[in-house]
Amino acid sequence: MALFALLASAPEALAEDPFSDFFGGLFGGSSHSGDHHAAPTSRMRRINPRQDSRAVQKKPTEGMTPEDQAAAATPKTYFVAVLGDAMGDSLADGLKKVLTDKPEIGVLKLSKPDTGLTRTDAYDWTKSAKEIALGQQKIDIAVIFIGAGDRQSFIGNDADEPLSAHWRELYAAKVNALTATFKEKKIPVIWVGLPVMKNEGFSSYAAKLNEIIKQRATAEGAIFVDLWDALSDEKGQYTAFGPDINGQIVKMRTGDGVYLTPAGGASVAHFVAGEVRKLYEVNHPNAPLTGVAPQSPEANKTSNLAPSTSPNTPQSAPPQGPVEFRSPVPPQTSAAPTLPERPAVGPIQSLTSPPDPAGAELAKKSPDPIPAGADEAAKALARHVFVQGGDQPVRKDRADDYSWKP
Repeated sequence: MALFALLASAPEALAEDPFSDFFGGLFGGSSHSGDHHAAPTSRMRRINPRQDSRAVQKKPTEGMTPEDQAAAATPKTYFVAVLGDAMGDSLADGLKKVLTDKPEIGVLKLSKPDTGLTRTDAYDWTKSAKEIALGQQKIDIAVIFIGAGDRQSFIGNDADEPLSAHWRELYAAKVNALTATFKEKKIPVIWVGLPVMKNEGFSSYAAKLNEIIKQRATAEGAIFVDLWDALSDEKGQYTAFGPDINGQIVKMRTGDGVYLTPAGGASVAHFVAGEVRKLYEVNHPNAPLTGVAPQSPEANKTSNLAPSTSPNTPQSAPPQGPVEFRSPVPPQTSAAPTLPERPAVGPIQSLTSPPDPAGAELAKKSPDPIPAGADEAAKALARHVFVQGGDQPVRKDRADDYSWKP
């Protein structure tokens, strides 16, 4: 009871901050002994930088280039929705960089990695496409880049092998459903075909998948963008490297030989952006033509892409297809230099034998001579991996062995 009486008699004293009293006394403030009705004492105010209104706030545009600042300040009035798997992720990021000359065009990254058209239990793109087309967000163009993970049976139809007759019918129906969903809302659709793959079996599978997608998508009035030749070498074979828009040789594909690096996504985006600009200029005929690369002796060569099949493109408009960028430096091969063969197991050193006499070597050098050219081969391999950004040679059954197992 005495404790309760003490608390009731001095509520103000208990409510004060003892640390403020201490620092206030140091800097000339008085303590709280005496009259409680006296003028308030001076205190040292503790400042939290996050809560202080006087803290310097970083501007949203600080550190951005003038072009990026203009793009950020321009309101978006034309929206490109990118659907797909991890390929679509790379493409969406690339389109955001490539379409900076059209700041009024906004890119909506709606892709979902690890999804496809076969496994609706993971993600149902047919259902999601309807929600996107009927949603409140304005969509002017739908870009679809999917299929890298569709080398499997449909859910509920495990007996159907991929690329069987019935499997082809089901896949064609999925492509048709996605295209028709946006067609009903008068939203143009751009389908992007799969590129050549590192594994020959997977590459053949991707080519057959492209046939299904192209046949069904174009039948519904969609535009099909073919990337096969754009991401292959002069012989039509897989290559991990290629020239970017500045003519520099960069790595386009990831180590698994399937997906795209950021540089590869930007390269692919240039081909898709050409079709986006066509559709944009149809709806905005007075907009200035931008995004066309300077003419050069190499610029007159035929583009790798097939001509657009869009029914809305006016016949009198000059061709605005994507420009094929070729580097004056020949592309470097993606094959890594090889090192001389060496034994899998080195000389055996006994750990339980009697110690050698004083001054003896703890470990002895192998009597086998170093193969001629081994140093140069090691330097070439290091240059390929750490300077050129290439892949190191894969040893069979090692963790980085991505070869397709039967």
